Amino acid sequence: MYIVIDSREVVANGYKSGFEREGLACTTFAGAEFADWLHSISDSDAAAIQAVILGAIEDRYNIPSLVRNRAKTPIIALKEESGLEETLELFNVGVDDVVKKPAPVRELVARANAIWRRSSDAREEAQFGRLTVFFDSRDPTIDETPVELPRRERQILEYLVKNRRRRITKTQLFNAIYGLFNENVDETVIEGHISKLRKKLRLRLGYDVIDAKRFAGYAFIGDRAACEIERPVPRETVEGSPVLSLVASNPSLDRGVNRNGPRPV
Repeated sequence: MYIVIDSREVVANGYKSGFEREGLACTTFAGAEFADWLHSISDSDAAAIQAVILGAIEDRYNIPSLVRNRAKTPIIALKEESGLEETLELFNVGVDDVVKKPAPVRELVARANAIWRRSSDAREEAQFGRLTVFFDSRDPTIDETPVELPRRERQILEYLVKNRRRRITKTQLFNAIYGLFNENVDETVIEGHISKLRKKLRLRLGYDVIDAKRFAGYAFIGDRAACEIERPVPRETVEGSPVLSLVASNPSLDRGVNRNGPRPV
């Protein structure tokens, strides 16, 4: 989720539309209410902010310190005119980058991604065995072959990987992907995205890299041994056939079993 802070409604809404055209959640603030909102949200919601775009507001130079108290979120300041003094002052108060307007949304996203890559806890890509996940809008790869994913599924995977040290709730995922104030989409849509994403990765890898627990949320579990069909432990059956034990634990194999005994050679 991207945050745009600008007292000019037409400017803020223009950037909001631009981010949404790129498939990125965006929330705007006109100024003072941003501080109140930032203090009211949880740490997990603060971590869902991908970047703060700082435009023209009265307390412009106080915003960076407020953000830094809550998250490591990249802060990109927009300025109207060329001039060294304003640029230096913005850097001195804690912004990560300064861009002269007009600044295209795609450029702002690229700059934010570059800042994340330079930070100590973010990389351009992360590899987990056969799976490689990128953080620059590229599809993940398995065995170096791209896995084509819809934008939302790719964003969910990237977010889970970045937060792989903890379990993420459905609400946290929704806030990160759709935005905190999106009332046009129900957060249950996340369940559908996750289900499709897990199925696609499982079909290619042979095992799950996303763990889902009801009421607890989701966690990226990364590299692990493939879930091969385990050798069944023979158990006593009427026919005494260990094959039927395998069928019992793998119903999908049922059609290949001759229940009347071995087929004649």
